[in-house]
Amino acid sequence: MSLLEVEGLSVRYGALVAVREVGLRVEAGEIVTVLGANGAGKSSLLGAVAGLVPAAAGRIVFDGTTVSGLPPERVVRHGIALSPEGRRVFPRLTVSDNLRLGAAARKDHDAVAEDRARVLELFPVLGDRLWQAAGTLSGGQQQMLAIGRALMSRPRLLLLDEPSLGLAPLIVEQIFGLIGRLRDEGTTILLVEQNAHRALDVADRAYVLATGRVEIEGTAAEVRASSDVERAYLGVGVQA
Repeated sequence: MSLLEVEGLSVRYGALVAVREVGLRVEAGEIVTVLGANGAGKSSLLGAVAGLVPAAAGRIVFDGTTVSGLPPERVVRHGIALSPEGRRVFPRLTVSDNLRLGAAARKDHDAVAEDRARVLELFPVLGDRLWQAAGTLSGGQQQMLAIGRALMSRPRLLLLDEPSLGLAPLIVEQIFGLIGRLRDEGTTILLVEQNAHRALDVADRAYVLATGRVEIEGTAAEVRASSDVERAYLGVGVQA
């Protein structure tokens, strides 16, 4: 059984169907990327997996347990954490407090301290700004904090929603280097990303959504080579 299995998932916002009968799987230790144009349903898919968006139909199974329909805090306790699109750090709280909130559901205080040290080793710039208000960080630093906050729950599956959005090219390279390192250290990742070229560089497998449906799926190499990707992207190809 796959670590994550999404079966026939649909998400609606009133009359608008954002996700249409999507099925995907993520194996332990993989990076799987979900690609598509704006409005394709990518963030709604991640929101449903994280418990933030109700599923209108279908089922989400994590490590053999159905988690669709659970509130977000229970999804986190099962081992799924989301780093959301747009960072969404708590701007008036310090970096330290943002990290602490990422571990709010945990009681293993010694292990939390270990994970905090690991996050600060991954992102040394955060260690230099622990008592700085998160809202005063640069965009790249806020993205690092959002990922670090998600890691503080010690997830078995990390959901990354548009981690490169709005960042300078040098910071994008740092973020994708980190994504590869997390996978190498054993974190399974489901990545939603507009930068298809860079996402396919780091992913094992990929799904391409168009108007809420899976149009293409396969290994990263297969998806990169597919002549249908540009159509699914409504004219946006995968070449940098």
